Amino acid sequence: MATPEKMRWEKDSLGSLEVPTTAYYGINVMRARANFPISRRTLHPRLVEAYCRIKKAAATVNLEAGRLAPEKAAAITGAADEVLAGKLRDQFVVDIFQAGAGTSTNMNVNEVLCNRALELLGFAKGDYHELHPNDHLNMSQSTNDTFPTAMHLAVVDALADFYPAVDQLAGEFKRLGQRFAKQIKSGRTHLQDAVPVTLGGEFRAYADSLKASMRHIRRTAEDLLTLAIGGSATGTGMNTHPDYAAKMAIELSKATGKPFLKAQNLMQAMQSQAPVGRTSGALRDFAGELGRIANDLRLLSSGPTTGLSEIILPPVQAGSSIMPGKVNPSIAEMVNMVCFHVIGNDTCISRAVGAGQLELNVMMPIMAENMLESIEILTSACTQFCKLCVAGIEVNRDRCLEYAEGSLGLVTALAPVIGYVRAAEMAKQALKEGRTIIEVIRSADLLDEEQLKKILDLKKLTGPDPNLPG
Repeated sequence: MATPEKMRWEKDSLGSLEVPTTAYYGINVMRARANFPISRRTLHPRLVEAYCRIKKAAATVNLEAGRLAPEKAAAITGAADEVLAGKLRDQFVVDIFQAGAGTSTNMNVNEVLCNRALELLGFAKGDYHELHPNDHLNMSQSTNDTFPTAMHLAVVDALADFYPAVDQLAGEFKRLGQRFAKQIKSGRTHLQDAVPVTLGGEFRAYADSLKASMRHIRRTAEDLLTLAIGGSATGTGMNTHPDYAAKMAIELSKATGKPFLKAQNLMQAMQSQAPVGRTSGALRDFAGELGRIANDLRLLSSGPTTGLSEIILPPVQAGSSIMPGKVNPSIAEMVNMVCFHVIGNDTCISRAVGAGQLELNVMMPIMAENMLESIEILTSACTQFCKLCVAGIEVNRDRCLEYAEGSLGLVTALAPVIGYVRAAEMAKQALKEGRTIIEVIRSADLLDEEQLKKILDLKKLTGPDPNLPG
C-alpha cells in the first residue's frame, strides 16, 4: 500500500487547500489544475523561460528602486536562474487551456520561483510570511502586462532558431539550382504541357520564394520588440515606479541580446495583440509557400512508372505495409501536414486577436501556445525537409528530356513563324496522331531542317529571344 503523500496547507482569498509538500507550486496552481484538466499540454518551455526572465528583471528593477530588499531580490534571481538552467521544469503544470489572460500561468511561475527562493533564503516552501508570490514575485506586475511581454519574448526567441533552418533549406534549393542549371525539362501550367524550363530554374525559384517569405516574417516580427511591460492591470502603470517600464525593457534587452523597447502607449500594447496576429499571418503565408513546394516535389517525383518521375527523392522508409518495394515521398508529406497545422493555428490566433475587449485581450494563452507550436514545427519540418529530402534529390535526365521534346508547348515557339491558328492545328494533329510537334511540322513541310533546328532549340527556348525586335 502506497504511503500517503505529505501535504501542506495554503490559503488564498477563496479559502484553504492542501498542497503536496514536495511541490514548488502552490494553491493557485492547485485550483487551476482542478478547474482546467482539459488537455495533455502544459506550458511551453519557451514561455516559462520568458516569464522567468521577466521575474528576474523585475527583481533587479525593484531592487534599484528601493522597493525590494537585496536578499529577497537575490533569492528571486537565483531561483529564476535555476529554472533557466533547466531545473524544476516539471513544476510548471497548468494546462494551456486555462483562465483568460494567463493568470494561471503567471501564478504558476510566481509560486514556483517564490517557493524555491524561500528555500534559498533558508525557509520552508509555503512560508509566505517571508516571501510572497503576489507581494514580491509579482511586484509592479500584473498578468495583464507580463503575459503579452512573455509571449513577445518567447516568440522572438523561437524565431531565432527558425531563421537558420529556413536559410539552410533555401540554400539547399539554391545549390540544386546551380547543379541542375542546364537540365532542360517541360514546363507545366494548369498541369498541362507548357514551354520548356530548366530544373535548376525551378529550384532557384523555390529558394527565392522561401527567402521572400522569411523576409516578410522578419518585418512583421519587428513589432514584437515593443513590450507592454509596466502597463500593470489596465495600461496605466498603477503600482509601478515611473521609470519601471523603461528599465524593464533595458533589463530584458540585456538578458536576451534583443533590442526590446517600452511601448509608447502601454494601454494600446495591452489592448491590441495585432503584432502577434501579423506575425502569425506571415508564418501562415510561409506555410503556404513551403507546402506548395513540398507538393511540387511530390508531383515531380510521382511514379516511378506511371507518374512524372522527373526527379528522384531519397527513400527514407518503406512506403507500404502491403505493396512490396513501394517508396513514398514521406518527408514531403510530413511537411504538408505541418503546413496545414500552422494554417489552422493562424485561424485560431486571428480569431483570438480579434476577441480583445476594452483594456485586455483574455485569449492570450492560446495565442502563445499556437504561435510557439507553429514556429517549433516549422523549424523542425524545414530541418528534416532539407536534410532527408531536398539535399538528396536526383534527376531522371532521360525522362526530363523525353517530356521536353514531346511537349505540345513547343508550338509556342512556332507561333511567331507560322501563326497562332496554324500552330494550334499542328498541336491538335500531334496529339491526335500520337506524334511529336517536330514530327508533324516535318511531315507538313512547313519549315526546312535548318529553320526547325533553330526555332526549336530547347536551350534557347528556356529564356528570352535575343533576335526579337525591342
